[in-house]
Amino acid sequence: MKERIDEEKIRNILSTLNQMEYGSLNITVHDGDITQVDITQKKRYPLHKKVVSNSK
Repeated sequence: MKERIDEEKIRNILSTLNQMEYGSLNITVHDGDITQVDITQKKRYPLHKKVVSNSK
């Protein structure tokens, strides 16, 4: 196994995590080396309930 992970890759992963509010980050490793980082970000909007009037 690789003793030292590339510092640039670690900085990139940490920076991405710090910028995300919701979502997921998937790290692909091949032969002990990080080869790919996939990011799925989500934007959530508050749910506003409609007020139903019962007046007749």
